[in-house]
Amino acid sequence: MPDHPLVVALDFGTTNSGYAFSTKHDYSISPLSMSAVSWGAGTARLQSQKTPTCILFDKNKTFDSFGYKAEDKYSDLSLDEEHDDWYFFRRFKMELYNRGNIDGGFELKTQDGKKSMKAIDVFAASIKYLKDHCLETAKKQGVSFLDEEILWILTVPAIWTEPGKQFMKKAAEKAGLPSKHLRLVLEPEAAAIFCTNLPIDRMSVEGSGSKLTVFQKGTKFLVLDAGGGTIDLTVLEVQKDGDLREVHRANGGDWGGTVVDREFEELLKDIVGKDLFQKFKEENISDVMNLYRNFELKKRSIKQNEEGLVTFTIPPILQRLFQKKNKGGDTNALIASNKKYADVIWQTDKLRIPNTLAKSLFAKSIDAIISHVKDLFSKPEVKGTSIILMVGGYSECILLQDAVKSAIKGPKVIVPLDAGLSILKGAVINGHAPRIITTRICRFTYGVACNRKFREGKDKEEYRVRGARGDSRCVNGFKIYAQKGTPVELGSSVQKFTFHVSSPTETGIDLPVYASDDLNPDYVTNETCQRIGMLRIEMPDTSRGLCREAEVKMIFGGTEIEVEAVDLETKKETKASFSCVA
Repeated sequence: MPDHPLVVALDFGTTNSGYAFSTKHDYSISPLSMSAVSWGAGTARLQSQKTPTCILFDKNKTFDSFGYKAEDKYSDLSLDEEHDDWYFFRRFKMELYNRGNIDGGFELKTQDGKKSMKAIDVFAASIKYLKDHCLETAKKQGVSFLDEEILWILTVPAIWTEPGKQFMKKAAEKAGLPSKHLRLVLEPEAAAIFCTNLPIDRMSVEGSGSKLTVFQKGTKFLVLDAGGGTIDLTVLEVQKDGDLREVHRANGGDWGGTVVDREFEELLKDIVGKDLFQKFKEENISDVMNLYRNFELKKRSIKQNEEGLVTFTIPPILQRLFQKKNKGGDTNALIASNKKYADVIWQTDKLRIPNTLAKSLFAKSIDAIISHVKDLFSKPEVKGTSIILMVGGYSECILLQDAVKSAIKGPKVIVPLDAGLSILKGAVINGHAPRIITTRICRFTYGVACNRKFREGKDKEEYRVRGARGDSRCVNGFKIYAQKGTPVELGSSVQKFTFHVSSPTETGIDLPVYASDDLNPDYVTNETCQRIGMLRIEMPDTSRGLCREAEVKMIFGGTEIEVEAVDLETKKETKASFSCVA
């Protein structure tokens, strides 16, 4: 991909989203020189460099607003009781992680669960808003380029499967980002790239001396990308020229900050009653928005060793509903009747709970993260890792930082200032220098379904079929292109195989692509195998009948799987494509 005068990165997150950009000229002077935007929210005009990932459509499913504006507009509509016909979506990115199969027609439910829209339309409208807002901001700053001069970067979690990545790419194309000027960048890698460019005074380094040299040649470090939805973990090593190679495959899970949010909601439900809390959510949307915003800020400041009570701001209407339900009884006496909450105090809009109870809201999330990090440090290839780099918005949570520092002895823990922006800014740098990541580790064993030569005494008899040439073939065979755990250099092909058409009239070869957790799966029907897409090799000239073969190679090492094919008769490259999303 050629150099572009302008690189724009869009960080489409579970909880918050934003963008940043820089010109090639600014990058040449300083890689860290880039522009972003501050977003305002509510009557207090809260300023943030990211805006909530939520979007509002009118009754005709026409885009209305995104981020803080969408929250405020939906809140106002609810106050006027005019919101029922509108479509409001919040924190919907996790659907791409939670769904086993992704197709272009699946739908997302609105926040109230009463309506739905095609997911591709919701994602595309969100990306288009960020794109348009960015171009407008750049223009105000005197930065203006032709469409073909702009490289667009879209960040995605490293632990996503190929269908999730391709869905995001299709949504971006639908939003007006041209595919030939669009790249996906893996979130933990982007964060690592940003941090390796930071001076030491821009980091918080646990246990470091003032002369610490960070990220020198041979340094092996773990990137803990803690976002709202997922936790991404990747281990990288610094090469002699400052480039990075992955030494352990990306992994993680859905243990992000939204787990804490759900635990907080469960606490409130337990105190006031599930039905009452549901009524509060349905009938007091503006107050619910404020509840979410206040908790998002508060949860970052709760500390491990503090004693006494932690104060949360709660909409007063919730207490009034609680008192009404209990016929005006004393709120604190009612709460104390449940021994778990004997020390909880509720005064109008302030809910004060013991620090131990506040910390328990984080236990499910933090325990899962710590367990996984400990498991990673037991791997031979991770031995010698000297740094844990904590990035992502959830990494700004002091409790999570303290838990990592306490549980993992030895490595230094680094938390860059504005950890939540490290992915966004690193993605911009990666756009200017796309080959910084030189090697990646295959997350799965990748291959295609094929009708291979039947192996007598080894293959299943029920898979035996008669081939087009009269020989015995085995259906559902797994032909391996790349094995789980294999280091793959950027843009390299691990294997290439020859395939032929199965009938004289076929105009191409279709090869279903599978991923497996096994190193050597025999069949694509194994429980560990999941179909992730289809390779299509075009061979439109049917005049050669069955005598048509193509050498097909799959290219790994990048953020997406690519494919190339050569017609063995003509020795010319033939059109080949890899499709995950219908």
